[in-house]
Amino acid sequence: MDIMWAKRQNMKLIKFHSNLFPKGSSVTEGERDFTLDVFGMTCSNCALRIEKGLTKLDGVKEVRVNFALESIFLKTDNDLKDKEIFEKIESLGYTANIHDQNQFSETESKHKRYEKNLKIRFFLSAILSLPLFYGMITHFEFLHFLPMPNILMERWVQAAIATPVQFLIGFPFYLSAYRALKNGTANMDVLVVLGTTAAYGYSLFGKELYFETSVVLITFILAGKWIEHMAKGKSSDAINSLLKLRPETATVKSADGWTKVPSEYLKLGDHIQVKSGEKFPTDGKILEGMSFADESMLTGESLPVEKKMGDPVMGGTMNGSGSLIIEATKVGKDTTLSSIIKSVEDSLGTKAPLQRIADQISAYFVPFVILISVLDFLVWYFWITPNSVTNAIETSIAILVIACPCALGLATPISLLVGTGLAAKKGILFRSAEALESVAKINLIGFDKTGTLTEGKPRVFATVSSFNKNDAIYRQILEEIVSIEKGSDHPLAKAIVEYGQSLGLSLDNWISSETVSGGGILANWNGRFFVIGKQTFIEEKSGSIHPNLLEEAKKWILSGGTPVFVQISGNVTGTFVFAIEDTIRPNAKKAVDDLFSINVEPVLLTGDTLESAKKVASLLGIPSVHAGLLPTEKSKILEQLKNHKTYTAMIGDGINDAPALASADVGIAMGTGSDIAISTADIVLLKGDIRKIVSLIQIGKDTVRNIRQNFFWALAYNTLGIPIAASGLLAPWVSGAAMAFSSISVVLNALRMGFEGKKKR
Repeated sequence: MDIMWAKRQNMKLIKFHSNLFPKGSSVTEGERDFTLDVFGMTCSNCALRIEKGLTKLDGVKEVRVNFALESIFLKTDNDLKDKEIFEKIESLGYTANIHDQNQFSETESKHKRYEKNLKIRFFLSAILSLPLFYGMITHFEFLHFLPMPNILMERWVQAAIATPVQFLIGFPFYLSAYRALKNGTANMDVLVVLGTTAAYGYSLFGKELYFETSVVLITFILAGKWIEHMAKGKSSDAINSLLKLRPETATVKSADGWTKVPSEYLKLGDHIQVKSGEKFPTDGKILEGMSFADESMLTGESLPVEKKMGDPVMGGTMNGSGSLIIEATKVGKDTTLSSIIKSVEDSLGTKAPLQRIADQISAYFVPFVILISVLDFLVWYFWITPNSVTNAIETSIAILVIACPCALGLATPISLLVGTGLAAKKGILFRSAEALESVAKINLIGFDKTGTLTEGKPRVFATVSSFNKNDAIYRQILEEIVSIEKGSDHPLAKAIVEYGQSLGLSLDNWISSETVSGGGILANWNGRFFVIGKQTFIEEKSGSIHPNLLEEAKKWILSGGTPVFVQISGNVTGTFVFAIEDTIRPNAKKAVDDLFSINVEPVLLTGDTLESAKKVASLLGIPSVHAGLLPTEKSKILEQLKNHKTYTAMIGDGINDAPALASADVGIAMGTGSDIAISTADIVLLKGDIRKIVSLIQIGKDTVRNIRQNFFWALAYNTLGIPIAASGLLAPWVSGAAMAFSSISVVLNALRMGFEGKKKR
């Protein structure tokens, strides 16, 4: 009994914790943050209403609502229950559920149901509107030859057709408008309800019939909403395609052999079999086998990447021709794929400065339009056409209809959605919408050296020795030195081993050695004693070094190289000196040249020696060099370089770059760098390809330009349409068509940017 009771209590505890901290949430001491999928938003004012409503809840610290992605990012106290949040959202007129990037089928199905609902409402409205629309167009003189059944002009017939459109198909507009007004705001549905109800009501009780105005208007608006919803789904294809990269199952080694398990249940340390042509289910390292991996879907790298034992692999990428056994090193939300998805979602969840402007305009625009509509009604009724309710109502309705700010609400988020998706496909991850805008203004970039402009991987570029290269002993001693270095994990030792391999030396022997911390290596082999390390260590253990060799080593130091000395004594005596340097990335020169071509100034900021920094800067053509810097000094220099005309960026890969990444206007991290650098940066270059810098600046400029174009189209309709409608030159149904087309044009303009971006790629 006690055991059964304990099990029941444990299940209750698990259920309690799963409700308090839902899957997909991040919990820190005293607070948590998570994302909700929200359904039922019709314009940016809906997003504003949700933000204001949730902000009033005790325990809510931050709210970000994204109209284009239909999501809510929340940061709350741990004490705030999910039930309170969902009840508040429902009271505002919407529904929501916890967002889970790994299991999005529920969200997807709800969006599909909503789209299907819009489609059905539109077609029903269109079918019912056709008779009234036909009756309306037959009034045009150039169409007077069309037959007009008299029954269609009967008030009761038109009312019978218009009523289901107005109050059944159009009921969601009434519900949305009611909830908006109830919460002290006014959205575009308020305008729709006012305009169509006025037309319907006047037709029912007045002299003239305007039933066609209300039903045709509702039909046009539904068409616009349906197209917008389909476009929003299409523009987020980049994110959905990332979500679908990970395979559903993985083949994992267990006590019973190899078994299939769902990918989301993988654990750290699991041994996973990945056959030829299969996708890697998670991040890992190769334990057995050799192959090539297609990483283009994440990195943009078109060529397959060679993979051998010990090499890392990324979840979602494709295994090539060999069967591999990998060990899971990252699972769930910690994988590269999950971090990419989160970066894209986070960038869309934040609000860009241009979006805030649009929100402010929308918040004041609806009350302003209602005021203009009322004033216009009064002007027409008392002055232009005294006592003519028909003309007054028609013009006021036309104003309400054409002024709906739906296009304005879509202008920024749709462009950001397309821009960030395009960047993600190129291996560029924007962590915030602000970064996408800010990057367009960059005119100065600070570069870290090691690991950014260089590979962060030393190589031997020259050697000198006291031995004659033509003597057999020269190659034998060199093979023994490399064999000794094989036992060391030091980067300089690895550089010497790679140098030996490039010469085709026989490295079958493994020579045991002793590593002296902070000094070098000691080894005995074939009656010979080897001392390997820096100059001071050699002189301490083996005596002085030949002056000619020291002179050559000093030249290397002045040019930015690092010398490694090897002193040999015993039955053979002599000295080897290896010159080692960090390899400049093969694409670094092209990246710097491309920056100059778009008038962006590169500056080198490094903690390395001045000699090493000058050499790299000279080879790459960077005119300004700051060397020997502490991490805080890098950020201070960036602050000094800032002024009202200079917009700075910093690109780095290490922990020491984090302060500079944070202090720059835009921080850019190499995806191959440290976790701290990546988490501090605004933008991440996956795979560390610095050629992408020009691409990210161009994407930023294209996105900002696209947003401004959208603003123009959105505001142009309102600016030109309102006075034309107020003057009585636009019929209400024409206003409805223009309003719907304004939203469609904004969406199509954003999608055009994505299409052109794919062509450039």
